[in-house]
Amino acid sequence: MNQLHTPKASRNQEAVRLSFMPPVSDSSPGRTRRGGLSQRSFRRIGRSATVSSPSGGTFTCVSVKKTALTVLSAALLVPAMLVAPAHAAPNPPAPPADGKAPNAPAAPAPPASMSTVGGSLLGQPGTQVNLLPGAPALPTNLTGRSWIVADAESGEVLAAHNAHWRLPPASTMKMLFADTVLPGLPKSQVHKVTDTDMDGVGQGSSLVGVKEDLEYSVHDLWLGVFLRSGNDAVHVLSAMNGGIEKTVKDMQAHAEELQALDTHVISPDGYDAPEQVSSAYDLTLIARSGLQKQDFREYCGTVSAKFPGKQEAGKPREYFEIQNTNRLMTGAGGISPYKGIAGVKNGNTTMAGSTFTGAAQQGKRKLLVTVMNPGAGGINSVYEETARLFDWGFAAAGKVKPVGELVPPKSADTRPHGSPAQSHENNAAAAGAGAGGGFGTALGVVGGALAVLAGGALVVNRRWPRGRRGRDEDLV
Repeated sequence: MNQLHTPKASRNQEAVRLSFMPPVSDSSPGRTRRGGLSQRSFRRIGRSATVSSPSGGTFTCVSVKKTALTVLSAALLVPAMLVAPAHAAPNPPAPPADGKAPNAPAAPAPPASMSTVGGSLLGQPGTQVNLLPGAPALPTNLTGRSWIVADAESGEVLAAHNAHWRLPPASTMKMLFADTVLPGLPKSQVHKVTDTDMDGVGQGSSLVGVKEDLEYSVHDLWLGVFLRSGNDAVHVLSAMNGGIEKTVKDMQAHAEELQALDTHVISPDGYDAPEQVSSAYDLTLIARSGLQKQDFREYCGTVSAKFPGKQEAGKPREYFEIQNTNRLMTGAGGISPYKGIAGVKNGNTTMAGSTFTGAAQQGKRKLLVTVMNPGAGGINSVYEETARLFDWGFAAAGKVKPVGELVPPKSADTRPHGSPAQSHENNAAAAGAGAGGGFGTALGVVGGALAVLAGGALVVNRRWPRGRRGRDEDLV
């Protein structure tokens, strides 16, 4: 699940984040109220489930407006809050930020051999970068177990650290869920939630506040998935897709089509589960694929929206406000909104720690950065390290020799590259097997800038690397 965040006014005044695309949530009639879970949901999910309260708890109150200025102005008014991560499976406690706790468990080492799909250097443990004259040095004090910086348009990997290390993904798994399921469900379709739709929502999950016996559009539910990382919305959409088991199989098949073969899906919402893993390489490929889809781009780039609440007979339906949990977008928790940020998805669970995949644009350059499980600094460290890697990537573009590439999907890739792609399902015991993949037909991003209050969506043309796929020597 994700931590829940709200903006800090002073930070937003210093650095305005532009809307990725126009907000996707239409204004809804009726008074704005907070919603919540029914008593049946509350009893089934458990006392640690996140629910709203009249005194002000889970759900933030920021109105969706038609311009970036009004969205951000409204966002300044929201108080900050946090929700504890889920506890789904046994896991040793992480070392504290100061690293001084006695008997703290040692950080695990990456596998000695990992997938070489996308370039042989990506299969080596440690940091991989090839600086040319004039290139800036990589940021210091990076603690993420795995990270990657890639050009969203060309697919060139500018630098990486344990790129193919299979680690728990937390709610970044929702990117694969959306990329798989979103195209098959019309956004105008309406569904009445049943008791069984939310069976199996994990204890301690982040929730948007879906209630049984009420109707929700697919559009509403996707807002709950992307903005609040709502596992309840994921389970309802999975039920509409034919059930959890079918959805997991669909996601695994889609991951393999994208060549995101470090990824093994157990739960569609990213809730901690044994053997559920992905990698920084795979998450970057999945984000690149999802960002081709207009609805995906709009949902992940929306700062705040209205979500349906209670429905009383003879009265208009009530709505409450929800806000994106991506701190680089909202400026929550003392994190400055990142200039040019365009999404994509954050996550935090006991097993995964903090994870984040982001897309940003400055000038004509569009970058993707994924950071998994920083070892120090608390919840903000994943955003701080992502921002430093974005800064480095924008400064280093054109001044480094790529250390690898983001490969296209199987259906578009007819030439060998790196080590043979192998399914995680068929080779689960091999720690180094598998590969990542993805494609970037149309990543729409807005170039944000200080004090600039207007911007438009840009389209990135797909460019498959030509003439070097299968020749690892060109990538080292």
